[in-house]
Amino acid sequence: MAYYVGVDLGATNVRSVVADDTGTVLGQSRAQTPHGPTGIAVTEAVLGVVREACDEAGIDPSDATAAGIGAIGPLDLAEGAVENPANLPDTIDRIPLTGPLSVLLDTDDVYLHNDTNAGVIGERFHSDRNPDDMVYLTISSGIGAGVCVDGHIIDGWDGNAGEVGHMTLDPHGFMTCGCGHDGHWEGYCSGNNIPKYARELHEEDPVETSLPVEDPDFSAVDVFEHAGRDDFADHVISQLGHWNAMGVANIVHAYAPLIIYVGGAVALNNPDLVLDPIRAQMGDMVMSNIPEIQLTTLGDEVVVEGALASAMTGGTGDRSRL
Repeated sequence: MAYYVGVDLGATNVRSVVADDTGTVLGQSRAQTPHGPTGIAVTEAVLGVVREACDEAGIDPSDATAAGIGAIGPLDLAEGAVENPANLPDTIDRIPLTGPLSVLLDTDDVYLHNDTNAGVIGERFHSDRNPDDMVYLTISSGIGAGVCVDGHIIDGWDGNAGEVGHMTLDPHGFMTCGCGHDGHWEGYCSGNNIPKYARELHEEDPVETSLPVEDPDFSAVDVFEHAGRDDFADHVISQLGHWNAMGVANIVHAYAPLIIYVGGAVALNNPDLVLDPIRAQMGDMVMSNIPEIQLTTLGDEVVVEGALASAMTGGTGDRSRL
């Protein structure tokens, strides 16, 4: 029997699953992502959860046939590593992944993707249609997309394709993105930036609101929790819907997907408030075929499920490769 390993390396947690050749998960493990002292500590955490998942599955790591990794970026695909991850301390400048995992598992078949590409692989694999043209969009602490066109996952030469959150939507640059540039989609609609955007809107027009805009702990959760009960919260959500629809329309025009799956904490926790405004505005913004837009079918398992599917299908998510 063949065994496959999936790894999800995030800024908060790292996890691994081990499955057989039917995709049945036999073992899994999770740990917190180390924040130092160097990237080697993160590599060791990855190897640690893989060992534990293999142990729970009752196999030796060397019994694995292949592995897939969905990781935070930016990536260096040629070196099989994460380089200067934006959401980890500066002391972590490099996280080797494919080399050490290949040694542990005694296989050269280790596929590395950014987390959103792992997401689109997972959605493609588990979709009833197994579509060749689709997108997985995450709206979370950041915004990004995994793209499959004509059956090919678009990684880019360095593994960093799909950074749609850094598309410029607002030429006036009302908001500054975490990357330092103005007017980016992520600067308005990511979980980290929604409260900043709300504060800026309120400062521009200081209407009465029950939102705790002056509270240092004011968050995106507050905005969505006040939906339907506070006019200003509804205004913020309406503006977010406009920017999200504009970003999705750009994705549609660039890649012509049949379906867009949307995940990430902001969307998963507020599916109607995030997805309905996007769907409602597609007819006004898109000149070509409008894709189906729906919530991810895999919840917060989408990255690790995609990494596992990558291992099983040679990095593609194409079930015909089984």
